[in-house]
Amino acid sequence: MDIITTQLDLIQRFLHAGGSVLWFILLVSVGLWCLIIERLLFFRFSYPQLREHWLGLWRQRSDKRSQHARHIRTGIISEAQITMSKNIAVIKMLVSICPLMGLLGTVTGMIHVFDVMAVTGSGNARAMADGVSQATIPTMAGMVIAIAGLYFSKLIEERVSDETHHLSDLLQNH
Repeated sequence: MDIITTQLDLIQRFLHAGGSVLWFILLVSVGLWCLIIERLLFFRFSYPQLREHWLGLWRQRSDKRSQHARHIRTGIISEAQITMSKNIAVIKMLVSICPLMGLLGTVTGMIHVFDVMAVTGSGNARAMADGVSQATIPTMAGMVIAIAGLYFSKLIEERVSDETHHLSDLLQNH
């Protein structure tokens, strides 16, 4: 229990040192990771069942070579791609917001530094250090979250592309 309290205290100090912008970055980060995890769980658990459903719809057809059948096949593939791509645009938007919010933290932290300098002169190093922390911590947090989010968004996009091609091949051969 003592370890958990210590860890929570460290997190709280980190968030405090980063200023108010870091709390917004945390909020965006939580939303981003919820969406990423949802997509990963979708591909792990829901997609195999949906793929079998779509393949079952195609297998039930006796006519698979006519123009109408090709339109139905295209519709199934399009529906699958739309279903798999759910929330990817939101994930990409949140990824692009993170560095911008980090930059906002840089600006607000530097404003804090200049306010301290205006009030106390350049001699109060501790007060200036708080502003520098508010300037650098959100920038770092925004970049780290964006880089990790970018990796997973590309991973999900590649999975959508691979699964779309795989489904297309399966529908072609059945």
